[in-house]
Amino acid sequence: MAGNIARRPDGRWRARYRDAAHREHARHFTRKIDAQRWLDSVSAAIQAGTYVDPVRSRLTVAELAHEWLTGKINLRPTTLARYESALTVHVLPRWGPVALVRVSHGGIRAWVAELAAAGQSGASIRKAYGVLSGVLDLAVRDRRIPANPAAGVDLPPLATRRRKYLMARQVEDLAAATGDRQHRLVVLVLAYCGLRWSELAALRVGRVDVTRRRLEVVEAVTEINGGRLSWGPPKSHERRGVPLPRFLAEELEPHIAGRSPEQLVFGTPSGAVLRNRNARRDWFNAAATAIGVADLTPHELRHTAASLAVSAGANVKAVQRMLGHASAAMTLDRYADLFDDDLDAVADRLDTLARAVTDRRSADSVRTNDRSADLANGRSTAKAQ
Repeated sequence: MAGNIARRPDGRWRARYRDAAHREHARHFTRKIDAQRWLDSVSAAIQAGTYVDPVRSRLTVAELAHEWLTGKINLRPTTLARYESALTVHVLPRWGPVALVRVSHGGIRAWVAELAAAGQSGASIRKAYGVLSGVLDLAVRDRRIPANPAAGVDLPPLATRRRKYLMARQVEDLAAATGDRQHRLVVLVLAYCGLRWSELAALRVGRVDVTRRRLEVVEAVTEINGGRLSWGPPKSHERRGVPLPRFLAEELEPHIAGRSPEQLVFGTPSGAVLRNRNARRDWFNAAATAIGVADLTPHELRHTAASLAVSAGANVKAVQRMLGHASAAMTLDRYADLFDDDLDAVADRLDTLARAVTDRRSADSVRTNDRSADLANGRSTAKAQ
């Protein structure tokens, strides 16, 4: 870095330097020592790799947010739509015109508190915060700011909703309450195969093998902002084979008989995609109310599938493969409560182990006491003689 200090006619000291792009930067100081300190700090930042171009840091959050969002080419369309919504509704109204260099940790903390006070849910606040933090991370990587001011901001907890797990009898009651053959099959496939709604809606006849009793999940279809449909790979980005119970294979066989491989297994009467929102409005909610579980959602049938599989003796690895989770650890984290019986078995085995140690010690103590008594009796007998 080339830099120098010169005294101006007004008596102030002008410190200046040129960056790697040969752009000149200057500041004015009353004292020469302050000018030198500033040049030294810039030089140290360049050496440490933390140098920030003052001009580049004047870019606004809104300008960089557009660049950040455009670069998110690995996101699913639904996720991208959620990011766009968080930007439009929460982030840009507050931070859009603010220069990156003027975004402070305290300001972000106050913004989060304002969102909470306005009644925003913990999930909504975390989403908005995550988007802003992502934009600021890009600013750090681009050397526009030295550090992310969003780091370490306290966030509100997520509201927890207790999962519902239906028993097999309740699943059958729900399927019957739909009053329709296809809707009955939809309920059974969701509850016994653990498909996401997006995977079920995209399932094609050619992906159902009733002989091998397998469903091949290779694509998903989702609604973007309640309207446009987006087709793509499943959430895990990997195809998977899902086991099909024999009774369900027998019910699906006549349902798909005579249809072409590319036709949807489940669709509207006109052959269009079966949409979650429409299904809930038209028949699912009424069926759930009829069996006494009014706030049940179709996604909770996926939870039910996990529960039924575990109760049938499936191990965590099998449940992971059926549900399409990235790892068994993810399955355990999400459904740890389903493996309580396994935890009880572990406790029982540990109890047996501990009791065995205690019993051995008690037996050893008894033998030691018996030997001591025998020796004492022996000494008493010898003295008497």
